[in-house]
Amino acid sequence: MENLLGGLKIHVQRGVNLAVRDVVSSTSDPYVVIKMGKQKLKTKPMKKNLNPEWNEDLTLSISDLDTPIHLQVYDKDSFTVDDKMGDAKIDIGPFVEAVKMRLEGLPNDTIVIRVHPSRQSCLAEESQIVYKDGKVVQNMVLRLRNVECGEVELQLQWIDIPGSKGL
Repeated sequence: MENLLGGLKIHVQRGVNLAVRDVVSSTSDPYVVIKMGKQKLKTKPMKKNLNPEWNEDLTLSISDLDTPIHLQVYDKDSFTVDDKMGDAKIDIGPFVEAVKMRLEGLPNDTIVIRVHPSRQSCLAEESQIVYKDGKVVQNMVLRLRNVECGEVELQLQWIDIPGSKGL
């Protein structure tokens, strides 16, 4: 852990218009998995819900800014393998740049960077990196890939960890 730079708190807010995977009930029991290197974090599954409100915080330890962060959504099944419901890549590059600026004393809700959707990103709409309550935060809506429909709303926040190298 001597290379630890800090933590990335990912607030998994909600899913929107997720895919149906339980055909009998025309619904799904979705949960989110966040993977980065060997780290793997999960939300709780939400029963029979295509627009779930998870409101869960998952925190990754960041030691390499080049390691990709992947989000996957699955349908929880009791007797078979969980069904895939799409995936997305979380691009933290612009967010890290904003954190490195060491912003202090800005008015609340100051927009630091606007990140626009592109062919390379999974952003469904413009994402703003904002200075709020002394912290840099980024709200994002990710369009899920490899599935017929669905989006996941997240918020990123950097956490300085005592003893880490920092950004």
